[in-house]
Amino acid sequence: MAKIIHNKPRIEVTDGVLIPGKDDASLFSAWRISFYGAISLLILLPIISPDPYMDIILFIPDGVIKTFQVTILSIIFALMIGLFVGLGRISKITLINRVCTVYVEVIRGIPLLVQLFYIYYALAKFVKIADISSAVIAMSICYGAYISEIFRAGIQSIPKGQMEAALALGLSRTQAIYRIILPQTVKVVMPPIGNEFIALLKDSSLVSILAVSDLLRRGREYASTTFNYFETYTVIAIIYLIMTLFFSRVVGYMEERMSTNAK
Repeated sequence: MAKIIHNKPRIEVTDGVLIPGKDDASLFSAWRISFYGAISLLILLPIISPDPYMDIILFIPDGVIKTFQVTILSIIFALMIGLFVGLGRISKITLINRVCTVYVEVIRGIPLLVQLFYIYYALAKFVKIADISSAVIAMSICYGAYISEIFRAGIQSIPKGQMEAALALGLSRTQAIYRIILPQTVKVVMPPIGNEFIALLKDSSLVSILAVSDLLRRGREYASTTFNYFETYTVIAIIYLIMTLFFSRVVGYMEERMSTNAK
């Protein structure tokens, strides 16, 4: 008797939705229109109206640097947290597994904005943490929980035969994980981690509430003194769009390379 296997449909939504497919050679793809259109607009606005657009662009570069600083530091620590928690989630030691699982459930159940307020304001009752440190800690802890699930899923996607073969060769479970399983896992998790990086870059705008002089904070400072709110936030939005689309493109290339190497 023939056996019919029904594959459940999968819906995938990522931060790279505007990236043209590998075979999309259209000059007017959605990503190209959005990316090059944003760059053109950022160039044309100061030419058409130097005051205030040129003043705004000259005012915010240090905010862009601060945004990247927070994002890079946060993703580095989030990767460290995510790796260890992901390993803890598959641990056969009940206590470690339970602690890591509780961490993931609790952190994912609390909005990032609330975590930022809690670390910067609530914990100030016991210990004062600097604004940028609070931002990095909160974003690392928050995204560490999500990245841990990526690592967990990536590790569990490796065929069990790999572990059994490593154990048969005399390796311990720990040695097998670090020497055999994790190197293969890295290739699997790189694209989704790239998407988390893009999401973190956008969420970094939330740190402006902690007086961190990121891109959005610098824009708010300029707008509050000149009252050019429309012009200022237009430039801020365009710069965020350019950054996220650029890194979306990088993630897209990464996914293509990974899928090609997997064949």
